[in-house]
Amino acid sequence: MCRLCNDVRMWDYSEKVKDAFLHPKNVGELKDADALGEVGSIICGDALKLYLKIDKDAGKIVDARFQTFGCASAIASSSALTELIKGRTLDEALAISNQDIADYLGGLPDQKMHCSVMGREALEAAIANYRGEPVRKKEEGRVVCKCFDVTEEKIRRVALESRLTTVDEITNFTKAGGGCGECVSRIEKILQDVWSLKPVEKPSTPRKLTNLQKIALIQEIIETEIRPGLQADSGDVELIDIEDNTVIIALRGMCTGCLMADVTVKGIQSKLRELVNNDILVKVLP
Repeated sequence: MCRLCNDVRMWDYSEKVKDAFLHPKNVGELKDADALGEVGSIICGDALKLYLKIDKDAGKIVDARFQTFGCASAIASSSALTELIKGRTLDEALAISNQDIADYLGGLPDQKMHCSVMGREALEAAIANYRGEPVRKKEEGRVVCKCFDVTEEKIRRVALESRLTTVDEITNFTKAGGGCGECVSRIEKILQDVWSLKPVEKPSTPRKLTNLQKIALIQEIIETEIRPGLQADSGDVELIDIEDNTVIIALRGMCTGCLMADVTVKGIQSKLRELVNNDILVKVLP
């Protein structure tokens, strides 16, 4: 099973999201496009190109297509966006919010809302390109999250647009704070400034790891603590996905079909519980 199909299986997606991913509309390059919007970065895990064909007399979008690199949510959100904007004037299209994209799909998991934000930003970039206005390739201002190249200005803008008040919400919508976590305190200060909040008291327990942080930590443990031993016996393991405290793996090499596979899985689970979270549950893809 490919990673994208597994992404659909692991997350609690609506039927509309699943259908938009498995049967996306308006995929591919649009020849002779009048406008092109590009956002994201393959390095950061998500990238989107949005092509528009515009009736210059009516000022309406007559066709829209996309190319994307990302998860199932990115594909579904891009497909939804192109359906929402076709037939609309440019100003009507700009009135579509990232929440409208999510609502069109029957909702998105909180951790995947950044995909709808990416679609909205691609639309803004494409229309700016068509109108001859400066295309904002990156928000101005100081970079707050170095892991995902997110600036203070973007955090402020997204917080205001979507009424976000917590660091976890900012992470869901922008990925900021979802990597090493060093920027979390700066994001808290930005939110305090945006909403004129009183200083937030530091929690007595460490902040819960985001899904991205869990993936990074578990991947590191697999690479340094688990894989070398398996490879020494011609076996291997691949991290497929993480959902809450459930870790999905696939056994590779000589581990596949091995009579001791159950013992191997229990050993991996024990190591991850020791180094990450005592509630970790390891499951193996069939």
